[in-house]
Amino acid sequence: MEAIGAEGDLQVGPSSDERFGDYQCNCAMRLAKQLGDKPREVAQRLVDALEIDDLAEPPEIAGPGFINLKIKTAYVEQCLAQIPAAGEPEAERLGIPRVAEPQTVVVDLSSPNLAKEMHVGHLRSTVIGDSLSRVLEFQGHEVHRENHVGDWGTQFGMLVAYLRRTRPEVIEEPDSLEIRDLEAFYIEAKALFDGDPSFKKESQETVIGLQQGEPRTRRVWRAFCTESLRHCHEIYRRLDVQLVDRGESHYAPLMPQVVERLQRSGMLVESDGARVVFLPGFTTREGEPLPLIVQKRDGGYNYATSDLATILERVETLGARRILYVVGIAQRQHFEMVFAAVRQAGWAGDTVAMEHLGFGNMLAPSGKPFKTREGGTFKLRDLLDEAVAKARSVVERGTTEGEFSAEEVEHIAQTVGLSAVKYFDLSHSLQSDYKFDLDTMLALEGNTAPYMFYAVARIRSIGRNANVDFASLSAYPIRLEHPVEIALAKKLLGLVDVIDQVARDSRLNFLTEYLYDLSRTFSRFYDRKLGVRVVDASPENVRQSRLRLCELTARTLDLGLSLLGIRTLDRM
Repeated sequence: MEAIGAEGDLQVGPSSDERFGDYQCNCAMRLAKQLGDKPREVAQRLVDALEIDDLAEPPEIAGPGFINLKIKTAYVEQCLAQIPAAGEPEAERLGIPRVAEPQTVVVDLSSPNLAKEMHVGHLRSTVIGDSLSRVLEFQGHEVHRENHVGDWGTQFGMLVAYLRRTRPEVIEEPDSLEIRDLEAFYIEAKALFDGDPSFKKESQETVIGLQQGEPRTRRVWRAFCTESLRHCHEIYRRLDVQLVDRGESHYAPLMPQVVERLQRSGMLVESDGARVVFLPGFTTREGEPLPLIVQKRDGGYNYATSDLATILERVETLGARRILYVVGIAQRQHFEMVFAAVRQAGWAGDTVAMEHLGFGNMLAPSGKPFKTREGGTFKLRDLLDEAVAKARSVVERGTTEGEFSAEEVEHIAQTVGLSAVKYFDLSHSLQSDYKFDLDTMLALEGNTAPYMFYAVARIRSIGRNANVDFASLSAYPIRLEHPVEIALAKKLLGLVDVIDQVARDSRLNFLTEYLYDLSRTFSRFYDRKLGVRVVDASPENVRQSRLRLCELTARTLDLGLSLLGIRTLDRM
């Protein structure tokens, strides 16, 4: 473009139809007006100025001025040769480099309320946040996985007071606290709070003692939070999710600073007894200015104050340059207002990105919100148990007696059941709702975790049938001749672009779609009619080359699934 005196977007992207090449450049039509020339003539000038003989076939101009580019097979072979062999340093990265300029990134994920057990609504935030963290860490960024749990406020006064009444031994030995059913405990405490004025008063006094730091109250409160988090971390362990718990109480000392700094900036005003910020562009349905309440009329703080405090710490203490909030789409306006307040106050400059990754809902198979038969909130633990039980029944029906030990069956059921739930969630676009359907999740066909597991297990089986150790094949170069070999090789090399796209746009379904396409491309490669012979291919150098393509496919699937928080199986 520089050579022909043009400026603007190159508009180079993957070709929509592989028959026309691997990439397509569509900028000639737009540049024609700029240069006062016909689109095809502009395209020809661009092609004449290109120097890509080492990596692409001669470009072709099609239609009104599309430039089609096809990568040379020899160049693809060179790229494959640069991927470290199994057993070599950084082999698990497949030669994918880390970013040149790593950032400190905070991912705000999961965020349950400690007064209750995790419900199905926490699944998406947890698995989306975990997978995004894995992708960003793989790129080389320093990622803080922050579990911003609700552990502060009026309801905790109620719960601590209820513990004092029903479990007096906890006062003397807080660390002995164990609550089998948090949900039932909360319901009992709330019923007493609503029906007994004396207990309500006691709860309110307990809140004051808690916020003022009364030692005995704090000890019991801390024990309750620890016990609640134990329930959460049972779920996190099952889902293989790592995070750091950071309760709202952690930010309590910063909340007065938030009010003070907003006051100094001149942004804070009084409205109906509360202290609020009015931000340009935010209005009620009636067109009135919409307030962001920072301090309630009783002097207390709310979610906005807490979220402003988290940003202060994340920017000024952690040095975050990107903050991702994996929170339901219903909170969009809240975060837009919080981010706007931070920008207006000057707490985060242009070098700090704040993004609300609002996600849709997981719905029951009926298409309605997930509820228990009694109409209550469906616990996430029960949902995962149901998935594992279903997977176990599928495994037991699909295997012959003695094929797997009881321990192997249980391991497969746990892995497949939990992975199926995670993969199905991540395979949907971020903002869309989806229906929870175990039959679809556990299907061996389609874009599912079991299909991915089957693809990996199939390749491992190929290695066993060929009587080779995949790690020993590195001495043989990969040579690409058949179209299905070339297609598979190009698909393998596409992972780096997909990872970059996921990290940039926070769309994990791009990765699941890539893995599904890779698996299907491999199936065509290995198909007896459409593909090539592998285990019994000849001569030997061709056999070894194709086995290396199998091994690279397995490693690529392993890596891609690991970035989704999914571990594969060698046998199914």
